[in-house]
Amino acid sequence: MSSAEEYEARLAALQERLSRFTQASLRINESVDFHTVLQGVLDSACALTGARYGVLTPFDETGDIQAEGTLAFGVTPAQMEAVWDTLTGSEYCEFFEQLPGPTRHGDLAGLLDSLGLPGFQLPLPVNPPVAFLGVVLSYGGESLGAIYLAEKQSGPEFSAEDEEALVMFASQASMVMANARRYRDERKARIDLETLIKTSPVAVSVFDGTTGDLVSFNQEMARLFEALRTPGSPVEQLLEVLIYQREGRPRESLAEIPFTEALARGETVRDEKIELAVPDGRRVTALLNATPIHSDEGAVQSVVITLQDLAPFEEMERLRAEFLAMVSHELRTPLAAIKGSATTLAEAMPDLDPAEMRQFFRIITDQTDHMRELIADLLDVARIETGRLPVDPEPSEVRALVDEARTRFQNSGGRNDLQIEVPLELPRIMADRRRVMQVFSNLLTNAARNSHQSSPIKIEARREGVHVVLSVSDQGLGIESDRLPELFRKFSRIEGQDREGDTGLGLAICKGIVEAHGGRIWAESDGPGLGSRFSFTIPASDAGPSEPSRLAGRVPHSERRRPRILCVDDDPQMVRDVRNTLPEAGYAPIVTADPADVFELIENEEPRLILLDLVLPGIDGIELMRDIRHLVDVPVIFLSVYGEDDVIARAFDHGADDYLVKPFSPTELAARIRATLRRRNAPDGLEPTEPFVLGDLSIDYGERRVWLA
Repeated sequence: MSSAEEYEARLAALQERLSRFTQASLRINESVDFHTVLQGVLDSACALTGARYGVLTPFDETGDIQAEGTLAFGVTPAQMEAVWDTLTGSEYCEFFEQLPGPTRHGDLAGLLDSLGLPGFQLPLPVNPPVAFLGVVLSYGGESLGAIYLAEKQSGPEFSAEDEEALVMFASQASMVMANARRYRDERKARIDLETLIKTSPVAVSVFDGTTGDLVSFNQEMARLFEALRTPGSPVEQLLEVLIYQREGRPRESLAEIPFTEALARGETVRDEKIELAVPDGRRVTALLNATPIHSDEGAVQSVVITLQDLAPFEEMERLRAEFLAMVSHELRTPLAAIKGSATTLAEAMPDLDPAEMRQFFRIITDQTDHMRELIADLLDVARIETGRLPVDPEPSEVRALVDEARTRFQNSGGRNDLQIEVPLELPRIMADRRRVMQVFSNLLTNAARNSHQSSPIKIEARREGVHVVLSVSDQGLGIESDRLPELFRKFSRIEGQDREGDTGLGLAICKGIVEAHGGRIWAESDGPGLGSRFSFTIPASDAGPSEPSRLAGRVPHSERRRPRILCVDDDPQMVRDVRNTLPEAGYAPIVTADPADVFELIENEEPRLILLDLVLPGIDGIELMRDIRHLVDVPVIFLSVYGEDDVIARAFDHGADDYLVKPFSPTELAARIRATLRRRNAPDGLEPTEPFVLGDLSIDYGERRVWLA
């Protein structure tokens, strides 16, 4: 080739490189979107150098690779994931993050090996050795990212001209990237600020300082405008009729003063109470702030006005005053009763009989307990507000907690029928038993207060992810939808409920307790007269059983001739009912609340039949029945508040002789016991014959007993 031809070839090659460089420069300047710029930089770098594969990794402020922002050329998403799996957490990352400068090598694996790094196999369809070319993107002394290119398409390795072109392009690309990143950050900051202002609970509006025109306003300002303006009229018309009164000043009308002149004065106002009104009497009281924005010459360009609606604070102040009055009344009333009873006892004790004295002592005790509960509520609210409410969660059975809540509700005078739906497969929950009982007590008391005594209250539970949801629902007064978010505030009460003894703190305490457990609480209602549902969540747990409680009793010696019935139930009210019912039906009751006592009682007392609660401390009633059947064949009747079909079916499938859903009548219990004993005692399923009597000899086939004199 002649010199002229060689010169022309070199010139054509330079022109081609210049053309590609110009096209690359134009492409990366087409957009200011950061992601688009990055993709353009990578694509152009690969086009300039003829690379088959390319990766561009942006760096964060510390110089580390941002994997989530990485872009690839010639690499599928699956291949890119394989690359990251190879690099993540390896010694290679430091090399790729800290390239010493433009790096070009004909064998990537050999380059890494020369640096003392372990053997490297690029997880891409390449033919070793793999050519490599890398360059850092930096601007103003800050590293913005890096470009890594692999495998030259038209030759064995990248040339010095490729490196030179990439370095020149990287210099320009870094400036474009820096501008795009700055634009992205500024745009994000502006959007964040606009979103903050738009959703702020403080009303914000901006007025033009020259014309007085309303430039912009946020949602809260629109709400205030809506409360004052005439429906269908523009906001600008509202400014013509608006009357305002600043604190300590006479009323003024915006129509009577030049609004633009008022804005031009550039008066700065801080936290000043103002009342805005329209001629028909509608008004809003708010806290005013006005901030002028000045130009470089000192003129007022615009004025930012903020208004904070004082209605919620005035409502809270009203509730606080009402609460203080209620607390004063609630404390004075028991104090008066205590003082009156104590005075009577002190002055007339010699003339009082024991029954009257006991009555006065009962009054003092009851009223003292009432005062203690009120003070405890006040202390709990204070602890919740300071974040110091103590909770001590431990693994707890949901059924046991619900059962205890039902018992406490009934023992405290609750007359509503409780319907309980708790699935068998629920996990245990991490709960402070005393605090969760406090939540249940408040919710059940609220439900009873808002329902007729004849309407049922339902307690339900279900699994929801890592939590268990517990609900208390009623068919009572219901709640308006706009009142639902306010229910868990201090001093809030359900509208229309009987307020006697209601401090308005119960639901606020419930919220504090539930949130201290890591859960949440909410209310639902379809509206007035349609009942309501209160639900809360408690985290689930897979820990072991808790320790059982103990409450046991044996058959008196005088009753040993009667058929003995063992009742295993931790509900004190049920224990009392059984003790009263069984003797009247001709049976001798044996009662215990502790499953650990059952086997000793069976051995010593030899009961004819066992009454079992389905949920017992530390053990499931069905499991206990199976253990009993391994020891002795004795009929079992379950007594439970759980009336779901699957629960009852499970009990029968595992061998229960009968199942009663609480509450039930004493007559039904006695009849069920008699029927179960007859079925067990009848040969071949037939009814027993009448007792045989001959002189002093009496044989009772039904009871399987023989009497002589």
